[in-house]
Amino acid sequence: MNDYRTRFAEKLKEALTAVFPIIGIVLVLSFTIAPIPSSILLLFIFGAVLLIIGMMFFTLGAELAMSPMGERMGTKMASTRKLPIVLLLCFVLGFIITISEPDLQVLAEQVPSIPNMTLILSVACGVGIFLVAAMLRMLFSKALAPLLILFYILVFILAAYVPGNFLTVAFDSGGVTTGPMTVPFIMALGVGFAAVRSDKHAEDDSFGLVSLCSIGPILAVLILGLLYHPEEAGYTPKVLPELENSVEMWHYFASGFPEYIKDIAISLLPIVLFFVFFQAVSLKLKKKTLFKIGIGIIYTYIGLVLFLTGVNVGFMPAGNYLGQIIAGLSFRWIIIPIGMLIGFFIVKAEPAVYVLMEQVEEITSGSISGKSMGISLSLGVAVSVGLAMIRVLTGISIFWFIIPGYVLALLLSFFVPKIFTAIAFDSGGVASGPMTAAFLLPFAMGACQTVGGNIVQDAFGIVAMVAMTPLIAIQLLGSIYRFRAMKNESREMLSVSYLDTWDEDDIIEL
Repeated sequence: MNDYRTRFAEKLKEALTAVFPIIGIVLVLSFTIAPIPSSILLLFIFGAVLLIIGMMFFTLGAELAMSPMGERMGTKMASTRKLPIVLLLCFVLGFIITISEPDLQVLAEQVPSIPNMTLILSVACGVGIFLVAAMLRMLFSKALAPLLILFYILVFILAAYVPGNFLTVAFDSGGVTTGPMTVPFIMALGVGFAAVRSDKHAEDDSFGLVSLCSIGPILAVLILGLLYHPEEAGYTPKVLPELENSVEMWHYFASGFPEYIKDIAISLLPIVLFFVFFQAVSLKLKKKTLFKIGIGIIYTYIGLVLFLTGVNVGFMPAGNYLGQIIAGLSFRWIIIPIGMLIGFFIVKAEPAVYVLMEQVEEITSGSISGKSMGISLSLGVAVSVGLAMIRVLTGISIFWFIIPGYVLALLLSFFVPKIFTAIAFDSGGVASGPMTAAFLLPFAMGACQTVGGNIVQDAFGIVAMVAMTPLIAIQLLGSIYRFRAMKNESREMLSVSYLDTWDEDDIIEL
């Protein structure tokens, strides 16, 4: 019991540290240059409370359940010699995880020219196929960088033939489908697969699953764009709530709870059933371990319900309204540095980011610190939000940012250690989570609405931008690590060479 209390206290501290800066920024803006109606401010504050509690439960639940489940299943699947069965299970797992992802339903609503179920099934197939490709890469120890180059060349070739209004939605889909529930499980699955191998590159190859799985949805949506020839991808912004008192505020939140209670139950159920099947057929875990995993699943469920309700019901109106007000100022350019400041801190509130940082520290035995990872991610997201705000104000096509960004990221992959490339491309999917979709996207949409831009073409794409810049930031971190390692190695060699010139008397005297 004391162990759980200690863990809860630790997770609560992490959640408070992550969310307080965002609360502070919004409050400062609301009392200075961007006054917010009291009803929206109350929604935001209450949403922040739910978000903090939700993060605390989710991160502990992922640690107790999602990671152990994924690792054990991955190890068991990789240790079997029946490759066709392994690949079939990987495809089914990728398919069912994606089809139940709540954010995918939101994406489907944004593309009226394609039937919802057609889009959902296509994206789920894309993730399933690329999860199979990711597992094959790990099993046969193939380099990640050449695969990424090949697939992104294919992505940009297809993107050249897709209408501009549809392009941003396609790139956003890569970040949308790697949500806070699926990412920890898929990453842990990779660790399990890598554990079967004993070669020196197994550690490097344990990352990279999320990066490949993020490409599947982009390709699937682009192919659909070519088949359906969509003229537009429309989006109707939600009407901002007008609440008279705290009772109405509570009713507004209460109306959102049933939706997320249902959505998260549907999302978790396939993973739980898949695990139960594995447990019955081959895992045969002890009751104590199963009980611990069961508690973790409950924590994960409670955490995601509270987190997503707080973010979508409380944060979304505040983000949209702030964007409208700041973009309406006579000095509207200020939205760029404000957006960068929000982006720097908001990535810390993404629940899957903590899972990634903890897993990186564990796999690398602390040689890559979570703190350096967090700073790099924050800097990357800050740049991406700043660029996204420039797009909102100017209407510049996302192509002018996405193509150079990915070209630079892929070029860096030739000059940094393999593990940094894999972590970097994983971090893109992890950083573009529900906080981006529920606060930054409405923020961009509100600003775009005020400046009179095309919401789908200019505001959408911010998820894609947030998914792109960490690829560069983490690999730059990798180059710094490599430079320091080479410098330390040179010093050691110099010391050894210098000692070699000493005779026995010199060494005795020393």
